[in-house]
Amino acid sequence: MAEKKLRPGQKIKMVSVDELLGCAGEESSLEIDINRIQPFQNHPFKVVDDAKMDDLVNSIRQNGVLTPVLVRPTDDGGYEMISGHRRMHAAERAGLATIPAIIRELTDDDATIVMVEANSQREEILPSEKAFAYKMRYEATKLKAGRPDKNSPQVGTNFRADEELAKEVGESKNQVYRFIRLTDLIPELLEMVDTKKMPLVTAVDISYMDQKVQQYLYEYIKENGMVKSYQVTALRKYLEDYESISQSKMITVLNEMITGKTQSKSVHFTEKKLRKYFSSNYTVNDMEKIMIRLLEKWKSEQEGGNNGI
Repeated sequence: MAEKKLRPGQKIKMVSVDELLGCAGEESSLEIDINRIQPFQNHPFKVVDDAKMDDLVNSIRQNGVLTPVLVRPTDDGGYEMISGHRRMHAAERAGLATIPAIIRELTDDDATIVMVEANSQREEILPSEKAFAYKMRYEATKLKAGRPDKNSPQVGTNFRADEELAKEVGESKNQVYRFIRLTDLIPELLEMVDTKKMPLVTAVDISYMDQKVQQYLYEYIKENGMVKSYQVTALRKYLEDYESISQSKMITVLNEMITGKTQSKSVHFTEKKLRKYFSSNYTVNDMEKIMIRLLEKWKSEQEGGNNGI
């Protein structure tokens, strides 16, 4: 069938989320008691009482809930919300006891995929929301691919959940991975990403660090302002060599990288680097004592005019 062309100035008809998900026109809705509906487990999208929510509440007071929510049955006779958390919250604020809902049988993986797809249609999504939504969607897609239907031969060993997710959300695989990395941040640092106080790339670098170190960093940022990318790079390099760090040492590493401060105040020898010169019988203290004796010998020879060691 030939595609119908729009007349000049004619507006494009936007479909609803439920139409995109195949709900509208295919399944009838029922009025369900709101108190029988529970939120989606670990729902990653925030329901905020902001100006847009106030508008939605006023609209529901005047017109009711025009688009049904999507739920699935639970074992206890209730329902789990799949798509429509904001509408249900607004309906509760508007004083409604029931809400129109489409009931659909969905597996855990399918429910997660539909939930993420539905909420991804929103205009504004916080980085933290994307992070946990992408992670849930990615894991659900992998699990679903691991249980292929006999009538779906395309789902097999060559299936790539990351490629599928990137295609669905309209972002590159690398960008999807960056957002998923944010789920390893402590809440305080993730909040800084949401409020645009911390760049995404810097946050991703920090996400590879232990949460204890992240807490040290958060406290440092509160006292000194946002860290620079090169400071985080220096800290990660230190952790690659030493694996752990004290809070005072972390402050030293970060401060040494600030423009105008010398970076040659200290020399670091990691245990990993020194082990090739010592057998496993030597402790760290043993190695340190031997190095000091060798340096003292070298210093004595230098002062005596002998340039060799």
